[in-house]
Amino acid sequence: MTEQIKNKICEYLANHYYLNLATVSPDGRPMAHTMAYVSEREIVYLATNKNTRKVQNIMQNPQVAFTVDEDDPDWFDMKALQVEGKATIVASEEELREVGEIMAAKFPVIADLPPDPDTIMIKIEPAVVYYLDYSIEFGHRESVNF
Repeated sequence: MTEQIKNKICEYLANHYYLNLATVSPDGRPMAHTMAYVSEREIVYLATNKNTRKVQNIMQNPQVAFTVDEDDPDWFDMKALQVEGKATIVASEEELREVGEIMAAKFPVIADLPPDPDTIMIKIEPAVVYYLDYSIEFGHRESVNF
């Protein structure tokens, strides 16, 4: 059963474009950031400017959370992911190249953007993921640890 849930989670991540990332500022204030992302199975990657608040927050506290959902007004059709994990900055040139290719395939518009030396890649590895599917039953939630 756990492998089935993991596969549902990976498929859900692959078929969506945006997430809402939660970080905590150095003075303890929660912050939410809407971000485009790509995924490799359960691992999520985000490109951003190295000088953003989210990067400063992650450098102080790498524990993050994010949600991915659908904007559906019917509560009984709601599907979503709630994820808790650890964020790191990608340093490997090979990993950056591979993720860059995945990102360009998912978001072709980035091919038109000039290279930006201030852009970095954030990698989020999940610790626990909650998969919500209210079409099964209102309030239905399954969890899996990674």
